[in-house]
Amino acid sequence: MINNLVFQKHSVSAHARATLKGQKPLVLWLTGLSGAGKTTVANAIELALVERGRHTYLIDGDNVRMGLCRDLGFTDADREENIRRVAEVSRLFVDAGLIVITSFISPFERDRALAREVIGAEMFKEVFIDAPLSECERRDPKGLYVKARKGLIKKFTGIDSIYEPPRAPDIHLNTLDDDVSTVVSKVMEYLDARALV
Repeated sequence: MINNLVFQKHSVSAHARATLKGQKPLVLWLTGLSGAGKTTVANAIELALVERGRHTYLIDGDNVRMGLCRDLGFTDADREENIRRVAEVSRLFVDAGLIVITSFISPFERDRALAREVIGAEMFKEVFIDAPLSECERRDPKGLYVKARKGLIKKFTGIDSIYEPPRAPDIHLNTLDDDVSTVVSKVMEYLDARALV
């Protein structure tokens, strides 16, 4: 299928694009159960970075499912393809010199490992948005857990499809004990300590 394709090199490099923006491109890959707070935290992180004058892009799971990945369902194979596509898009945005924040359940360890490989380990930061299933069900901002418990949604992560928590995330945030401003401060402290922003 790709036998007749040739990778095209461009005159402007990824380094040049990043230098023009005055920043180090990277991907903050937020993973966690539905209701753990990924979207809320991702929005707050992006706002904090923009307030520092950083060039960012936020890729949200629901938004991607309504466009780029609207042809995919929620089988394990479709979830894998969803994450593969997002990883490839994230890699392009990194090449453009942006700081990318993604907000995806991304339940399988192998898929997150693939994303790290596609994007590049040095530019991929796994952020575990951690909240117990019981708390996520209590929050249930979209009413999905109620539907899943009634059998109206099949293969729902945490109910009848597994979530594999990161074993060694770059950043581990607890949204049960910490409020949004606290978890965002922890992310910014992590980035500052490594001179990433």
